[in-house]
Amino acid sequence: MVERRGRGVRSGRLRALLPAGAVAAGLGLLAVVVLYLPGAVVDHDLAGARIGPKDRLGAVNDVRGTLLQAVAGLAVLAGAYVTWRQVRVGQEGLRATREGQVTDRFGLAVEQIGSDSPAVRIGGLHALWRVADHSERDREAVTAIMAAFLRTRLRWPPTGPDAPAPDTPINSVPPLETRAPDAQTALTCMGVLCEGREPEWLNLIATDLRRADCDGLHLQGVILDRACLEAASLFSVDLTRASLAGTVLRYAELTTSFLRSARLTGADLRGALLIETDLADADLSGADLREADLCRARAPRASFRRADLRMADLRGADLSGADLRETRLEGARANSRTRWPEGFDATARGVLAADGPESPTNPLSGLTLRTDLPPLRSYP
Repeated sequence: MVERRGRGVRSGRLRALLPAGAVAAGLGLLAVVVLYLPGAVVDHDLAGARIGPKDRLGAVNDVRGTLLQAVAGLAVLAGAYVTWRQVRVGQEGLRATREGQVTDRFGLAVEQIGSDSPAVRIGGLHALWRVADHSERDREAVTAIMAAFLRTRLRWPPTGPDAPAPDTPINSVPPLETRAPDAQTALTCMGVLCEGREPEWLNLIATDLRRADCDGLHLQGVILDRACLEAASLFSVDLTRASLAGTVLRYAELTTSFLRSARLTGADLRGALLIETDLADADLSGADLREADLCRARAPRASFRRADLRMADLRGADLSGADLRETRLEGARANSRTRWPEGFDATARGVLAADGPESPTNPLSGLTLRTDLPPLRSYP
């Protein structure tokens, strides 16, 4: 034990003497370079030739000045390198500290969204949003947590005692922001964070989003199969390549939204507003679009095979190249601006000519949640 302690003391003394030894060695080397090396260089260059003492001294001083400049340059470079290393070490330390703080905030926020208090849950969701804003690497995890929160919080058909029953008249269902403000917060956060997101798929299958406010959100590629978005406000929403198979979208406000290449097979779109909506290449096979408003909708190459478009408003709609095989169109309204597939006889399929004014675009994107929805003539 005593021997080990003695060795430790000697090692400590050696480590303490190392910097001093390095400095002494450096000074000695500098003295050799400045005092003796210039003369040796001059003698070597003269190669035995004789010159006067004054001329030799001048030559030695010239060499000494050049060497001093070189030493000074090397010192500057060494100082710059040491400074750069210190900055890098400081940056790495700051990055590690910041990542530790983000991890702590992430963990605390996840704990908060599991709280029994709605206010605490909302605070936790906003905290996660902030984490995703400041940490690109955590964005994917945050959006997945938001989606999971919605799936578990709002199941469809609803099972909780506080949720409106599935057969509750839609005018009696409170807006999502009122009946589940934490869920509305999660939906908004997720829809903002998904802008430009890759990969796009997020699971919101069988979710109760009745009368949700989704205006302007980015929900491209989101899977909403068998979900309920009855009377939801989806004004100018990006649903490109989204999957809404079997989804309830009765009375939904989808004006100016993007549903390019979206999958809406078997969806219930009765009474939905699809004014100026982009449905290019969308699959609406077997969808129920009775009484839907598709004024000026763009649906080239969309599939409406076996869909029900009775009493739908098709004035100004672009249906060029659309698949209308086995589509029911009795009582649908169209005008001279409606574009049909080449050779399609709309009159023979029961479409009515209606040259009145087309439905206007709703300019109030934030005020599209209605409470006075009329009963559908096509119900049930």
